[in-house]
Amino acid sequence: MPLYIGKSVDIRSRVQAHFRADNETEMMSQTMRIDFIETAGEIGALLLESQLIKQQTPLFNIRLRRIRNLYSIQLRSDAKGLIPEFVTGKDLLAETVDELYGLFSSRHSAQAKLRELSDQYRLCAGLLGLEKLSARGCFGLQVKTCLGACVGLEDRAVHDARWKSALADMKVHAWPFHGMVELIEQKGAWIQRHRIQNWRYLGTQCSHSKPYPVSVQKFFDLDTYKILVKPIMLGQARIEFAESGLNEVN
Repeated sequence: MPLYIGKSVDIRSRVQAHFRADNETEMMSQTMRIDFIETAGEIGALLLESQLIKQQTPLFNIRLRRIRNLYSIQLRSDAKGLIPEFVTGKDLLAETVDELYGLFSSRHSAQAKLRELSDQYRLCAGLLGLEKLSARGCFGLQVKTCLGACVGLEDRAVHDARWKSALADMKVHAWPFHGMVELIEQKGAWIQRHRIQNWRYLGTQCSHSKPYPVSVQKFFDLDTYKILVKPIMLGQARIEFAESGLNEVN
């Protein structure tokens, strides 16, 4: 099992920095060998780093493993109105990424964001699942920070529309393509094609080496989404549609 997995454009400098770090003495004293996998670009390095940390759970990547288990707020509806749920990528199928908002390092930070929005937009913390409701409504109603949706003083639909509008800037983007695409990175004559579908990373085809040792993602992964969303949605990545009939890369 590896001790630590990370990425760097200069491995020599990165290793030297580890030796100089006082809080990494234990890790370096146990290090016997340093291996590397070269990638053709930054996106491939980020995808590979994320996958290998999750698969191999290296001892000294504890903080990164925790951060990579990202949370999002998912809205669902019942007969009364919108209800928030705090979900990780493990809770989601690849096709169920609608009504997801935000990427958070923990459930606590997702709840803190909801509480911030509750205060800012005078929403009901009880209806947002942040506190228990009594017959007198939520605590915010008593201190006049809630407009009263919990006791019928404000129409629930109006309350929920304001809440959804407050979340709008954090909405997780829907997959913008029909089917599988290849995100292409090139370094000279070296070409790597990262296969993506519904924000899932399916593997990498490489023009001069064997595929990366990664698992095909069966579920929507929030960390993969975080890596891919900016270059894809802003048109910063070279994208080609994958040929029909090709199998997923294993």
